[in-house]
Amino acid sequence: MIVAQALALSILCDLAALPFIVYSRFWLARKYRQAQPRFVVWLRGYRRAISLHAAVWIFCAITVYVVIRQWPASWWLVTGGIFATVTLTLTHLGPLAIFPWLYELRPLDRPGLQTRLDALTRRVGTPLTAIQEWRLGLETRRPNAALVGIGSTRRVLLSDALLADYSDDEIEVVLAYELAHHVNCDIWKTMVYEIVVVVAAAGAGHLVVGWFGTAFGMAGLHDVAGFPLLVLVGGAIVMTLAPVRNVMSRRHERRADQYAVELTRNPAALVSSLRRFGEQTFAEERPSRLVEWLFYTNHPMADRLSAARAATEDARR
Repeated sequence: MIVAQALALSILCDLAALPFIVYSRFWLARKYRQAQPRFVVWLRGYRRAISLHAAVWIFCAITVYVVIRQWPASWWLVTGGIFATVTLTLTHLGPLAIFPWLYELRPLDRPGLQTRLDALTRRVGTPLTAIQEWRLGLETRRPNAALVGIGSTRRVLLSDALLADYSDDEIEVVLAYELAHHVNCDIWKTMVYEIVVVVAAAGAGHLVVGWFGTAFGMAGLHDVAGFPLLVLVGGAIVMTLAPVRNVMSRRHERRADQYAVELTRNPAALVSSLRRFGEQTFAEERPSRLVEWLFYTNHPMADRLSAARAATEDARR
């Protein structure tokens, strides 16, 4: 019963989001020449994401109700502990299992650039296992980079579009930007925040189902008929706290911009890479403060460029 409910909710959510995802990730990308795949090819890649969503929904639903039956009074705290364990495990194993399943990853085949980037990581003292090319190919031409993994699996991914279109100076400053997240422990801080949000969402669900469950004909917290209500309450908590996460993320990103300048001593490269990135992604330079507060995980492009230009002027002086 719970598996069927979780699968049905997963499918309904993906179907509801599909028109918006097709419009934003396929149609607009094709229109502005940021991607080239045929719709069938794009849909095949999106199908992998849907499969992953369904697996996550089913795992979470089964876990929640097993925990509720074992610890009915404190299940929401136990769920937070399980989520923390799973998050740490997936963050550690993601570069070895999840990313290679979703994307094609290759060794960086540019010896000169590899030597330069390795030297940068040694200056920071960052134990990366690899700097890899992130083959997005026809899926998107948007440049991207990511620091993934923790401990022995930590590595930096540089997209093929970034490697093709950006200079070595710009790629170096992008790597410095990503390394800042490691130096400042941003991955750990984000995980702690997400664990707190999960505990808060589960706790709110515990209270709401306990108070109003009987009004909807539920036998108690253990009744799987209450799963949609748990999802609704938990989702409301996650959405309510999203602006808090955005504020935290913007602080991380601003600090990363500053660190990239300090490490490379090349603010001009940050300015040029930001300007090019903004043009390629059609970033809105000056959104309203409300839009920024609700949706932006990084500062608007105008603010980032202003800070980078100020650093350039300071360097010249």
